[in-house]
Amino acid sequence: MDTTINILLIGAKGRMGQAIIECAPLQNAQIIGACDVGDDPSQFINDCDVIIDFSYYQTTLEIAKLAVKHKKGLVIGTTGHDPETKAEIMNTLSDQIPVVWAGNYSIGVNTLNYLTKKAAKLLHEQFEAEVLEMHHHDKKDAPSGTAERLIEILKDQYNLNSDQCVHGREGQVGARPKQEIGVHALRGGDIVGEHTVFFCGQGERVELTHKATDRKIFAQGALFAAHWTKTAKNGLFNMEDVLGISE
Repeated sequence: MDTTINILLIGAKGRMGQAIIECAPLQNAQIIGACDVGDDPSQFINDCDVIIDFSYYQTTLEIAKLAVKHKKGLVIGTTGHDPETKAEIMNTLSDQIPVVWAGNYSIGVNTLNYLTKKAAKLLHEQFEAEVLEMHHHDKKDAPSGTAERLIEILKDQYNLNSDQCVHGREGQVGARPKQEIGVHALRGGDIVGEHTVFFCGQGERVELTHKATDRKIFAQGALFAAHWTKTAKNGLFNMEDVLGISE
């Protein structure tokens, strides 16, 4: 990160946008355009090196089209897209520019992803997996993007599909099937973000937990990813790729 990069920031008025603005000078990044709802980001596109999007899931597709048109690297931190919209966005990007798309840019959380994969490989024959996530009362989507990534890891290691993921339980649901992943979302107060993966066995339990107390960790990771796109090949990457811990 020795060279300063120019950032076009989408979602500048949100919590993450404000954190990125605060952290940028410390990570050799200059915010040359700070946009939010109703603003026209195209007026800044020629002066930026990379676009960082932490806005709303409804706007990601248009941001992706803008990035592709002008051949700018893109860092997406927005979550909550339905499968159809996400597929359309990915089709628009189509390996034309370097894109980092992650539900969480914390180095600690991506370490949690890595450890979850390793633990699942070791434990899945005899341990049942559950995911619990907690966020502040203003968060609009559930489960979180971070939890979705953990679920994908577990589905892959346990060889399960989306229909075998249960989001909360209520009533006479019967005994827990072996081939199931439980997912639980808690909301309240000002919780920045907490994620725990439980591996529950007979007579013992393994818990992997990450607790965030400051949004700066996500902002710092997003800016690190923005620098990374400057030398990356075209394609879609996650934060594990950026950190060199993907397999």
